[in-house]
Amino acid sequence: MNVVVELVVSDPEILGGKPVIKGTRMPVSLIFELAGLNYTVDQILEWYPFLNRDIIVQILKMGKELKESLDHVNFSKYINEEILEK
Repeated sequence: MNVVVELVVSDPEILGGKPVIKGTRMPVSLIFELAGLNYTVDQILEWYPFLNRDIIVQILKMGKELKESLDHVNFSKYINEEILEK
């Protein structure tokens, strides 16, 4: 996961600490959202020309790896327990 260290930063002074692409104010989540809306890498580059293809591809690969490593986790169980405890 060197991509996280090289490309992603979280700073409380930038978007309240949301993970952003280093050197920008672009949340990593926006890349995932656009991919989820079936935007191509070329379309993302048209809208955000300050990025480059390699950055977008690396961020998407990171997201894919994270998703695969978390597929077995039942988050709703933990969320429901958290809500019930309050």
